[in-house]
Amino acid sequence: MALDPTPYPIDTLPLRGRGDAVALEDKGGTLSFAELEAAVGAMAQALARHGLAPGERVATWLPKTRAACLMPLAAVRAGLVHVPVNPVLKRAQVAHILSGSGARLLVTQGARLAALAAGDVPGECRVLIEEDLASADALPPSRADPGALAAILYTSGSTGRPKGVMLSHANLWLGAISVAQYLKIVPEDRVLAVLPLSFDYGQNQLFSSWAAGARVVPLDYLTARDVVKAVARYGATTLAGVPPLWVQLLEAEWPAEVVASLTRLTNSGGALTPRLVRGLRARFPQADLYPMYGLTEAFRSTYLDPALVDSHPESIGRAIPFAEVLVVGPDGARAAQGELVHAGPLVAQGYWRDPERTAERFRPAPDFAVSDGLAVWSGDTVAEGADGLLRFVGRDDEMIKSAGNRISPTEIEDAVLSGGEAAEAAAFGVPDERLGQAILVVVRGDPALEGALRDRLRRELPSFMQPSRYDWRTELPRNANGKLDRTALRAELR
Repeated sequence: MALDPTPYPIDTLPLRGRGDAVALEDKGGTLSFAELEAAVGAMAQALARHGLAPGERVATWLPKTRAACLMPLAAVRAGLVHVPVNPVLKRAQVAHILSGSGARLLVTQGARLAALAAGDVPGECRVLIEEDLASADALPPSRADPGALAAILYTSGSTGRPKGVMLSHANLWLGAISVAQYLKIVPEDRVLAVLPLSFDYGQNQLFSSWAAGARVVPLDYLTARDVVKAVARYGATTLAGVPPLWVQLLEAEWPAEVVASLTRLTNSGGALTPRLVRGLRARFPQADLYPMYGLTEAFRSTYLDPALVDSHPESIGRAIPFAEVLVVGPDGARAAQGELVHAGPLVAQGYWRDPERTAERFRPAPDFAVSDGLAVWSGDTVAEGADGLLRFVGRDDEMIKSAGNRISPTEIEDAVLSGGEAAEAAAFGVPDERLGQAILVVVRGDPALEGALRDRLRRELPSFMQPSRYDWRTELPRNANGKLDRTALRAELR
């Protein structure tokens, strides 16, 4: 497809597809691009009836229902800002996002609403059940400023609660065009969307597919077998995953005719190990494999051309279209190894209502950058080889990356300590073949209370945030300032 650098309002995406071609297929049947456009307009009209002012936030806490797929477009067509909430989050995380985003409307299901406690939904936030989003009338495509705020995606930080990354129409539009172009998506493709729609790439699977005129099949799955069955049922050609899912899929039984339908595999949310690369290439030899690197603050930075995967399985590749990726040394100059800095129009607008953390991560691009404006300073160290390919060296912050999720150690520690079973806690990510990293918590307290602690956290935290192991101690090391010595603890875990 043509690489058009001009951004448009994201809600005009359905107009790019051929009207009678299928845009969305799910348990309820199919929607053509013309029907998708009409459905988005009707949902936008239903939202507009609630009288919210332009720019106010509407949150969705839904599995991959049809409403969840349409809301990213319908909300902005109604002049609102969409805040998708990961459906696996528990009430404390949902309450934090609703409060932090200042949501004025929550779209959810009755059963989910019943799981919330009094006070979890702020008083100024109304609740709308997804079945009530019907309307006989429809709003036309918007004429929104491409630079206007369109969505807030919540992601964990290295300290504190999740933070909201602010994305404009232009961020979303150009991300869709970029991915559709370098993945070479065509109208005949059927994209099985298994990633959560609250993730940047999960949402982009909708946008990039529709930008190319292709069909999306959203799927909530419980086991790898569910994914295999869905590939067979829908004739999926494209599957995106994170490393832990690929481990499970390689362990599953794949009929030869189902393997043959997949022509494209894409990976994000953690680096593929050479072992996983070999496994995927052996199991799906006919499929192009696209390893990718990114961060929500800039969506996606690099991808590795499938032609180079076998010879360079350790590489994260080169910059995607519309991204300027720079390797910056400690002196601020171009370097062969240094911090990965992402500049260009895919850079987000900062963190919602958090100028301090915005200033830490979003800073002016280096002097030698071609792109003007702010850049995202990733905190990740990469090396650039003579071949121009980038290789990931290490992560400078303390984020735990498990099963494709970026998890704040501080959030885990706060949860561990909130029930009184432990006096002190420090959470770390430790290597794990299936998860990328597993969560280990070093705690000071009585190990006899571990059962009670695990039971409580199962009620309070989603599955991907559950610690896999506890290391109980009577004392924890401290530095000269009397603070918990995390550096010493981390060194002991190696």
